[in-house]
Amino acid sequence: MKIGLVIYGSLDTVSGGYVYDRMLVEYLRRQRDQVEVIGLPWRSYARHMGDNFSTELFRRLAGLQLDLLIQDELNHPSLFWMNRRIKPGARYPIVSIVHHLRSSELRPPWQNAIYRRVERSYLNGVGGFVYNSRTTQQVVEQVCGPLRRPSVVAYPAGDRLEPELSDSEIETRAELPGPLRILFLGNLIPRKGLHVLLSALEALAAEDWDLQVVGSPEVDRRYAQAMQLRVQQSGMAGRVRFLGTVDGSTLAEALKGSQVLAVPSSYEGFGIVYLEGMGFGLPAIAGRGGAAGEIISHGRDGFLVPAEDAVSLAGCLRLLLNDRRLVARMGIAARRRYLAHPTWEQTGQVIRAFLQDFINHHG
Repeated sequence: MKIGLVIYGSLDTVSGGYVYDRMLVEYLRRQRDQVEVIGLPWRSYARHMGDNFSTELFRRLAGLQLDLLIQDELNHPSLFWMNRRIKPGARYPIVSIVHHLRSSELRPPWQNAIYRRVERSYLNGVGGFVYNSRTTQQVVEQVCGPLRRPSVVAYPAGDRLEPELSDSEIETRAELPGPLRILFLGNLIPRKGLHVLLSALEALAAEDWDLQVVGSPEVDRRYAQAMQLRVQQSGMAGRVRFLGTVDGSTLAEALKGSQVLAVPSSYEGFGIVYLEGMGFGLPAIAGRGGAAGEIISHGRDGFLVPAEDAVSLAGCLRLLLNDRRLVARMGIAARRRYLAHPTWEQTGQVIRAFLQDFINHHG
């Protein structure tokens, strides 16, 4: 197959959606498919919308010689009208990978109403969908109504770091003396909820814990700086470490050395980070919004807390602080949940079979 993939920036961007896209491209290329990555420049939402009127982008997309064009739905502001412009002359069909809709995120209703309108226009202009979760599929159908077009749900995987831990190793780690070792893993942006986690830990100031924060501070520098200042001013500087962006081996070591993963996002279309943490036997604490509930069973292998609810989060952390046997039991359950989940290889197989059928149907 000759396939194009439209993304913003490059596949090396650090986020769950880009991991999904990157793992898919690597799988397709291993099957000897030709994949051309079309990277559009990162700009503001308004400037992205201006891409729809770009003669250069029109010529670039209309001139592609492909069997199929895949678009990451993140690019919807650049393509919601462009797809209609190129459709009459393009020889290829278009499939969208939908990680989560921007209009699902926590923000003022009037803003989400604008985003929803643009996303609806984009979604109605493509021929098929690859969804990363049942939740994402349901949200798209709520926005657009029933979409009688080909689609597949292909869950992200959590095995790229190849975690290997036994039950006994998880138990031994959970019961190590000293502070409860908590890991936050995600870009430092408001949606990921680091501010909620810090509020919860402030309420547990008398307890014995430490926190490692792994994630890029470059996506939202103002927010990242505010979080670092908050740690300094609250007196938690000796217990909170900001590690920034790390490579795969360093990330694996951070996961292996932690006892709990806490990323209380206000919304996740799936939440690869939770599954990756569970692969290392970490109970996962997540926000209730979005698809985290498709991964985490509350009270069994992790906890689901309401968005922006530091009190509930503090309660969950307190349970784990006071009962290391609970940390061990939930860690073992988390590892088993991870082992029952599809691998990246299996996810790639599902998507490739869907793409082949889609091309054959539109040939």
